[in-house]
Amino acid sequence: MPNLKELKNRQVSVKATQKITRAMQMVAAAKLNKAQESAQSARPYARKISIVMANLLSSMDSSSNAPELMVGNGKSDTYLLVVATADRGLCGAFNSNIVKLATLEINELIKQGKQVKIICIGKKGYDLIRRSHEEKIIDFISLKEVKSIAYSDAEGIGNNIVARFEQGEFDICKLYYSSFKSVISQIPHAQQLIPLPIDNEIDGDEPDTNSSLAIYDYEPEESDVMEDLLPLNLNIQVFQGLLENAASEQGSRMSAMDNATRNAGEMINKLTLQYNRTRQAIITKELIEIISGAEAL
Repeated sequence: MPNLKELKNRQVSVKATQKITRAMQMVAAAKLNKAQESAQSARPYARKISIVMANLLSSMDSSSNAPELMVGNGKSDTYLLVVATADRGLCGAFNSNIVKLATLEINELIKQGKQVKIICIGKKGYDLIRRSHEEKIIDFISLKEVKSIAYSDAEGIGNNIVARFEQGEFDICKLYYSSFKSVISQIPHAQQLIPLPIDNEIDGDEPDTNSSLAIYDYEPEESDVMEDLLPLNLNIQVFQGLLENAASEQGSRMSAMDNATRNAGEMINKLTLQYNRTRQAIITKELIEIISGAEAL
């Protein structure tokens, strides 16, 4: 049985930890509002530009005239997986869930005889993936110093992906991130970036029933418009993924720190009860010794 000093030290330690988890929960809650607003504001724009790209492709005479960035190069031998996670921990299963989804895809592609290359965004995902697939990681990007995700951050990543595709380093590119639903629900998501998936129903939103009926006249030609829109669309999809990740990270951290604070409170109650019982047992023992000594005289 631990003595009173050990129990008291454990109480002090757990209370200090509880203060930290409560403070982290409050900070995450404050950051979540802004991150959630940014993620929700980006969804309609990302969805609409995808619909524009679909209309552009459908208006062309033949898909063979479309740029490779949209329809691919006709091969599927090499995959580039861009895994976006957080640079910090203490956010529950947020990072591990994204890495788990990506790892399942990596193992499946390896079974099919495909070559896999990985770009890690965020230190936590990099640390998890390099344990089993370090040789497949070709680049690591850290956003630890970035306080608020900006379009310029996504633009740099998008330009890196486009440059590698133009150099023939891969055939198909997918982005892995966590889609924000609520504070207690963040869903790992895989989105194909190259070739561009033509789907009007983006991320579970309601499909645009009028999009298939829309008729556009483009000036200059569609191919010229695509040269500017395709890299922009890819950057926007990456930007949306990073914003979704930022909101999911804060939501997951807020939920995890709330659970940790509650667990610390329960542990403090148990330690207090154990401390009181131990102290009562010591006092009772001392009283028995005093009474026994008095009766012996």
